[in-house]
Amino acid sequence: MDNNLKNLRKIRSVSQNDLADALSVSRQTINSIENGKFDPSLTLAMKLTRYFGVSLEEIFIYKN
Repeated sequence: MDNNLKNLRKIRSVSQNDLADALSVSRQTINSIENGKFDPSLTLAMKLTRYFGVSLEEIFIYKN
């Protein structure tokens, strides 16, 4: 699944470490999501939407 996580993070000047700490995950998890190597759980996806104050569709791009 593609995502805009890196762009959102850069726009808000949030490091991978800071985001990981805020969401109680590792920096490697954030890096893997940004690079499309890992699809987050629904719980983590919802934490991301709350953190950035955006909809799920604004972070993740579902392709059939």
